[in-house]
Amino acid sequence: MALNKVLTIAGSDTSAGAGMQADLKTFQELNTYGMVVLCGIVTMDKETWSHHVTPIPFETIERQIETAVSIGPDAIKTGMLGTEEIIKRAGEAFEESGAKYFVVDPVMVCKGEDEVLNPGNTEAMINHLLPKATVVTPNLFEAGQLSNLGTLKSLDDMKEAAKVIHEQGAKHVVIKGGKALDQDKSYDLYYDGETFYQLTTDMFQQSYNHGAGCTFAAATTANLANGESPKDAVINAKAFVASAIKNGWKMNDFVGPVDHGASNRVEKIEVEVTEI
Repeated sequence: MALNKVLTIAGSDTSAGAGMQADLKTFQELNTYGMVVLCGIVTMDKETWSHHVTPIPFETIERQIETAVSIGPDAIKTGMLGTEEIIKRAGEAFEESGAKYFVVDPVMVCKGEDEVLNPGNTEAMINHLLPKATVVTPNLFEAGQLSNLGTLKSLDDMKEAAKVIHEQGAKHVVIKGGKALDQDKSYDLYYDGETFYQLTTDMFQQSYNHGAGCTFAAATTANLANGESPKDAVINAKAFVASAIKNGWKMNDFVGPVDHGASNRVEKIEVEVTEI
C-alpha cells in the first residue's frame, strides 16, 4: 500500500536533532513518505555551539517547490523560513499543491534565545501562513509574538493568545507551554475555535530535548496525512514527542536530541485531555 506523502518546507540542522532532519525521522516513524524543500542550513561553532544560518538561494527553493508540488503531498508543514519572501512562497506552495492539511510551526528563535531572528517574518507569518493553517504550533514566546500579547505567564494568557491567533485564520491552535506553568507536569493548550483543551503529561528531563518543537509539528502533520482528526493528531503528537523527550540522550557537551523512535521502540506516553 502506498504511503501518504508529507512535505516539510524548513531548514537543515547539521547536528540532525531539529529542522528537516527531525521532520524526516518523525515522518518515517509514523509511516509516511517524507519530502523536503530546504530553505537554509544551520551550522554550529564547535567551541561555543553558537548558530550560523546559511540561506539557500530563492531560485533553488523555487525549483524544489515545483518538484515537491508535482509529486502531490497530502500534508505540508513549515519550519524555519528565513525571509518574508520564502514565507509568502510557502503559503502559495500549499495552495498550489492540493494538499489537504497545512501545519505551521512558526519558528522565530534558536533554542535558548528569545530574540526573533527576523522581526519582519512575524507579520509575514500572520499574513501569509496563519489564514491557511490547519494547525499552528507556537511555543509560549512565538504565541506571544503572533498575538502581540508579549510574554505569556499563565493559562489565561495562553487562552487569550490562542483566541487571537485563531482569529488571524488558523483553524486549530496549539500553544506549547512546556515547563512554564508547573514544575511537575507538561501542559499544552489546544483550541479548535470553540473549546479549549489542556493536554497534560508528566514532566520529563529537560536536558536532552533538542528538536522537540520540530518533532511535535512533524508528528501532527504525519497524523493528519494518515487520516486523524486535528484534535487526535495533536494529542497523539504530544504523546509521541513526550516519549521522545523522556528518552532523549546526550550528543555532546552542548546539546542532546530527543529520541524519535522511542514511542515505537520503548514506550508510549498517555496524554490527559481536559476541557477547560
